[in-house]
Amino acid sequence: MGRATARAPMEKPAALNAPLFRQLIEQLDSNRRLVVLDLGAASTPMLSLLGQYRCLAEIADLASDGSIELLNSEVPADARIKVAESVLPRHTADTEVDYVFCWDLLNYLKPEAIMALARAILARTRPGSRVHALISYSDKSMPDRPARFVPAEDLKLVNRSTQKGEIAAPRYSPEFLGRLMRGMEIEHARLLANGMQEFQLRVKR
Repeated sequence: MGRATARAPMEKPAALNAPLFRQLIEQLDSNRRLVVLDLGAASTPMLSLLGQYRCLAEIADLASDGSIELLNSEVPADARIKVAESVLPRHTADTEVDYVFCWDLLNYLKPEAIMALARAILARTRPGSRVHALISYSDKSMPDRPARFVPAEDLKLVNRSTQKGEIAAPRYSPEFLGRLMRGMEIEHARLLANGMQEFQLRVKR
């Protein structure tokens, strides 16, 4: 019988330092109930983190259920807004959203789809609510599917996606993103080590 060969240890995904994400989490008020809309997939680390702050988490999971394709489909503007409303969790008067985490999903939406999604988000938030997003900016290409970011203990972000393919990145500029997400203003923007721009927007309407 041949000798067994030792397997090389699996390489851990690199952690991304995202200062604006950390800032948002550190500013959460544990003295009142908060509602968080997460456009990504549910993850134990994120739910555990939010659970420390009395947060009700609403999960949209746009990347896994075909919502991106629906939003990008060729439909009239009014129909696209209805699609955007339908892909988000049901809105009720007692679930006005305080924080929205878009992760890198906006990179995979056409401009008109981002506008429709922003309209649907505005309908679920109150003035002063915060929206967080990661935009592919420096590199001309990006993974062909959205990342699956989860927070580490130090509040850095770890991408658990195993996507290997690449597509062209739209590289939305801050000015263009601001025009698409009407009713919101960019409060902060940071260029990250991986070439993405991190944004914190504030609902102003």
